[in-house]
Amino acid sequence: MMSQTIDLLKKELPVEEGRLPLNGDGAKTTGLVLVDLVNGFCTVGAGNLAPKVADKQISEMVEESARIARLFCEKKWPVFAFLDTHHPDIPEHPYPPHCILGTDEANLIPALQWLENDPSATLRRKDCIDGFLGSIDKHDGSNVFVDWVRNNDIKLLLVVGICTDICVLDFVSSALSARNRGFLSPLEDVVVYSRACATYDLPLHIAETLKDTIAHPQELMHHIGLYMAQGRGAKVVSEVSFGALP
Repeated sequence: MMSQTIDLLKKELPVEEGRLPLNGDGAKTTGLVLVDLVNGFCTVGAGNLAPKVADKQISEMVEESARIARLFCEKKWPVFAFLDTHHPDIPEHPYPPHCILGTDEANLIPALQWLENDPSATLRRKDCIDGFLGSIDKHDGSNVFVDWVRNNDIKLLLVVGICTDICVLDFVSSALSARNRGFLSPLEDVVVYSRACATYDLPLHIAETLKDTIAHPQELMHHIGLYMAQGRGAKVVSEVSFGALP
């Protein structure tokens, strides 16, 4: 029944997925944004919001995101990584405690820990769903993400990570709104790489046994996240290819 529902949804709400070739021709400076590739969301058993068992969609997202990040850094292209991180005394409703500051939950997954020492990477711990808002300094109002876009002359933003329909979607929506209002010059395009995005799975029969919890079927919500991002003005691609630098 669920598979039929998803097939119908994809027919009625199609996502147009293209291909993004990155050949280093200098036509557009490209930046990579990694959204919340932390243990608390990606590593089995790492916390309240981590997968309980191995999850195919999340595993493939981790593998592809790590591959893309490695290629970007080898080419010395700019990378920006958000790390969901929360103070233990400041909850994030409606979610249970997760990615608490000072715990391994809030750290990069093992496949990406090398980013901490890579000169091409900028890391930002965020204490909210939307990384754009989480980049705002509470004291002077500056935005480290906006500064990163401007300082690196980024015209095309490639976005990957978790969750497709939550943190990825919120960040993409805010980035596009900021671009449309002229706050993110010289940014032109925001591209979501579907194979390097994932969300969590919470079937209805399990959600019904939990207090204050709603169902979250993984494949369905992943598609909806992509569809909504496309509706906000993002481009969605299912393939990213790299060529040699000139």
